[in-house]
Amino acid sequence: MRYFIIAGEKSGDLHGSNLIRELHRTDPDAAVFCWGGDLMQKAGAKLLKHYGKTSFMGFMAVLKNLPAITRNFSECKKQLLETRPDVVILIDYPGFNLRIARFAKKAGFKVFYYISPKLWAWREGRVKKIKKYIDRMYIIFPFEVEFYRKHGIEAHYFGNPLVDEIEKQTSMISESIGKKSIQDTDSRPVIALLAGSRRHEVELVLPRMLEVVNQFPEYQFVIAGVSTLPEDLYKNITGEIPVKLVIDRTYEVLANSTAALVTSGTATLETALMNVPQVVCYKGDFISMLIAWLVIRVDYISLVNLIMGKEVVKELVQYSLNKKNLAKELLSILPGSPGREKMLSDYAMLREKLGKPGASYKVAEDIVKNLI
Repeated sequence: MRYFIIAGEKSGDLHGSNLIRELHRTDPDAAVFCWGGDLMQKAGAKLLKHYGKTSFMGFMAVLKNLPAITRNFSECKKQLLETRPDVVILIDYPGFNLRIARFAKKAGFKVFYYISPKLWAWREGRVKKIKKYIDRMYIIFPFEVEFYRKHGIEAHYFGNPLVDEIEKQTSMISESIGKKSIQDTDSRPVIALLAGSRRHEVELVLPRMLEVVNQFPEYQFVIAGVSTLPEDLYKNITGEIPVKLVIDRTYEVLANSTAALVTSGTATLETALMNVPQVVCYKGDFISMLIAWLVIRVDYISLVNLIMGKEVVKELVQYSLNKKNLAKELLSILPGSPGREKMLSDYAMLREKLGKPGASYKVAEDIVKNLI
């Protein structure tokens, strides 16, 4: 069968790649086309567009890139008609994917959604589009089952694919080799800096993180960077501040970290599943944050807190993300502090809530079963 998968960011690329591998395992004759990233391509899909050319986050970024966004829609629609897939599989990325869902459904394609948009957080009205254009919805957080049920939609939860990924990565990483490569000549314990995968996140959040480096001289700070952003971006921000930059080795960095400062997003859940105490950081441009304050309907921004329904990790957002608060919260999760032990205990309960590994295979199996 033929599959057309659309992911618009780093985490979607990761989950899409694992799904593609399982689709090939379940359907040996699978032909997969995708809008995604390097990981999806390596997993066996024909990459038609890289997410680095399609990901625009924040009100101002979208406004500035409207012509490019319009061209992307036209290009994607054209490719759908050319490839004629048996199913279109959408991964999160709602601004783009819900519009494509409308087109694909009207063009006669089956449309499955893997990893729900966060409609429970804002723009709940979009659930009407899910009901109208999506044939099958796969979710990765257990609390989403009830959200969709109240809207008359059956959503299917087979576990969280990050559990699979973390299990795979931790089995691959040798701690002794990791420490040698991450720490080399510096034996101080590591504090990881995960500043996001988008340029605007790094530009806004990383400078705040760096403000506390000199307050913890007994630790070394390591930035877990991404190759989709230029190294000069990181270097221009860090300047002479004594930090190390490591590219595309986030899990290795986390496996050898004592604590982490993490930009809100999937990385907060990854960090928790790697059992690393963290402080969540987020800062946006003024207009985007103003809109968010007006429309967001949830109490937390981090996936860890949302899944647990309580504050497990401290969230420093916008103006609360400052040197004083960051130093205080980081200190509270370092070895010897009660806050650290409490967070690790909550992490154990989080893993119980998410369930056992195997989500990617179970979703792939269900997709194939519902296409036969």
